[in-house]
Amino acid sequence: MVDPMPTGPQLITYADRWGGDVAGVRALLEGPLAGAFDGVHVLPFYLPYDGADAGFDPQDHTAIDPRLGTWDDMRRLAQGRLVMADVIVNHMSSGSRQFADVVANGDRSPWSGMFLTLSSVFPEGATEDDLTRIYRPRPGLPFTAMTLGGRRRLVWTTFTPAQVDLDVRSPQTWDYLTTVIDTLTDAGIRMLRLDALGYAGKEAGTNCFMTGTTRALTERIVRYAHERGAHVLVEVHGHYRQQIEIAQTVDYVYDFALPPLVLHALTAADLEPLAHWLAIRPRNTVTVLDTHDGIGIVDVGVSDLRPGEPGLLGPDQIDALVERIHANSGGTSRAATGAAASNLDLYQVNCTLYDALGRDDRRHLLARLIQLFVPGIPQVYYVGLLAGDNDVERLAATGVGRDVNRHRYTADQAQAALARPVVAATLAALRLRREHPAFAGTFSSELRGSAGELRWRHGDDEATIAFDVADAAFTVTATVDGAPRPVLASAAL
Repeated sequence: MVDPMPTGPQLITYADRWGGDVAGVRALLEGPLAGAFDGVHVLPFYLPYDGADAGFDPQDHTAIDPRLGTWDDMRRLAQGRLVMADVIVNHMSSGSRQFADVVANGDRSPWSGMFLTLSSVFPEGATEDDLTRIYRPRPGLPFTAMTLGGRRRLVWTTFTPAQVDLDVRSPQTWDYLTTVIDTLTDAGIRMLRLDALGYAGKEAGTNCFMTGTTRALTERIVRYAHERGAHVLVEVHGHYRQQIEIAQTVDYVYDFALPPLVLHALTAADLEPLAHWLAIRPRNTVTVLDTHDGIGIVDVGVSDLRPGEPGLLGPDQIDALVERIHANSGGTSRAATGAAASNLDLYQVNCTLYDALGRDDRRHLLARLIQLFVPGIPQVYYVGLLAGDNDVERLAATGVGRDVNRHRYTADQAQAALARPVVAATLAALRLRREHPAFAGTFSSELRGSAGELRWRHGDDEATIAFDVADAAFTVTATVDGAPRPVLASAAL
């Protein structure tokens, strides 16, 4: 019932920030990006796409914002390529018609069971221990006082007061989620990203993160998606051992550990942590270096979620990495991180990949090449593809830390970026990753000190990158007409 996934690169982009709308994204993929990508993750395009959290707070999760196009535009985008879309399982907008009815009518509303309050999880009341145990990637407790049907209640809001958490145990919530999945799959979307899944299943007596309720919900969604021909990608930030465990139960997980490990390698000339991760990581992964969110630090460090277990990087290594990113970005990432993003200080760093590497073209391209050679389905964020730097003007205008890496490109800006040698070389690498038969074969690696080699072999076909993170020197060799030839080298930049 579920066709095999194409394993070539995928683009991650907002429809409005490069291309202008859904039809514009299709024009990019069939124009200047032709041959580079097997698919595209279109970040939330729901109504409205420009809410309090850039579309992750939909008022109507089954409607495309008409400013971005129609479902027919999405069907055309999905012809001949994989399209991924977000299923936001943890919450919906406080401005949704369902929650508006609850605000007006309280428990008399037919939707009252769909939304979580404090008493939904703690009907007998919550102790101090109960509340301080709750895991949240923000300062403070995950509740907002609101008036529902004339009564003041503590409504569960994990992320912002504009995003009201759903009770995933409720039949109304399941009907809502299946309607969303049906709408997406009817439009030809064949990969579903479960956003903020880890927070969806709250249970008394737990930290309310990746609980048994969450696991049961995940299994139920995966079965339902498979019946409709869709694969499921789970989005969870947490201790790396959790990713290994989750990967055993779903189609795909993100390799969120890869970005900080690659950045550590390129800023500390140390490949040992990356080598360790390559030996133990799951293979059913989607790899990223940058996304619409920040660079995850929690994914490689110690975590309250797994007390007593070390991370992939030690505390001193993490502190040094974060400080290098801030220094490389001229301090602009520091201004966008921590309190500026309403995040815990070391949950993530908000910065473009290009600025995190000091706007060094060779290091930027080498980071991308390492991603493309690591097993998994590589996704490339539009700002990273265009080697974009931190958008400090947008950050100043919105005060939202993650906006530093969410630039809105004009046509002239995008055309100028595509003409840069580092971007042209990145597109050449993406086309090699998508087209060369070696990547359908067997992977091997050798990483020691600052030098490394990543290899793919399929029959007589081979593709290899040899590199040194100390000086960002690299050579990519691949068989062409049966003979190995250098196809990309750092000396060209």
